[in-house]
Amino acid sequence: MGEQEIPSTLRRLWGRTERPRRGPKASLSVQRIVAAAAQLADAEGLGAVSMARVAESLGFSAMALYRHVASKDELLALLADHLAAELAMPEHADDWRSGLEAWTRVQIVAALARPWFLDLPLAVLPPGPHRMRWMEAAFAMLRGVGLTGEEKLAIIGLLAQHVLAEARVQSEAGRAAAADVRRTRGLPADTSESELDPADLAAANPMHDFEAVLRHLAGPGEYPEMAAALAEAGPFPTGTPDVDDEIDFGLGIVLDGVEAYVRRRSA
Repeated sequence: MGEQEIPSTLRRLWGRTERPRRGPKASLSVQRIVAAAAQLADAEGLGAVSMARVAESLGFSAMALYRHVASKDELLALLADHLAAELAMPEHADDWRSGLEAWTRVQIVAALARPWFLDLPLAVLPPGPHRMRWMEAAFAMLRGVGLTGEEKLAIIGLLAQHVLAEARVQSEAGRAAAADVRRTRGLPADTSESELDPADLAAANPMHDFEAVLRHLAGPGEYPEMAAALAEAGPFPTGTPDVDDEIDFGLGIVLDGVEAYVRRRSA
């Protein structure tokens, strides 16, 4: 496949579009469009991002945007790569495990800071240069590990899936708790989470519904193994779950499994 046969979205992502002819510098650019889309998503969520809304925020018509970005799908691909460019790349650690731990954690924290990231259809969006740099960094951390390239790619993919799963659970629990507090307190739907009472958020956490089910509805007669295991664990915590502790726990188990696999393959 020649470069001219590469889809236009990929060429635009990778900066391989034709240079503009001489003349006055265009007042609108792909970079401005993507930055405006990110600001709109930060303020109102990904559902608010449309070609028309982005154009309005920049003071242009939607048709003006289409001269730079072919479609909303292309805009989302550019937006995903824009987010990857904003992430602080972790320093390369002396050992692969601590490097991959930092690599994964940075992405989880970033996704929690911008929950609309989880609404991007990442599985079908073509990768841009900044997303590929993150993959390149992970491969660099695995340099010297006795695995094939295919195995390294599978491990990186596993950690990428963990990023999405962990961030989604944390984000959806937080969203549900905040929505419940706004509803019960009669607050406007756009009240930010930082303005809500932390005690109210803790009480509204979906984990409390899980506790109610286990304590009062799913009795030991029907679920004896679960009841016995949780009886040993003691009472459920009453405060807001510690996000860092939960990230540490899940990521530690995943990396334990990867380390065991590496040792087995090296042997």
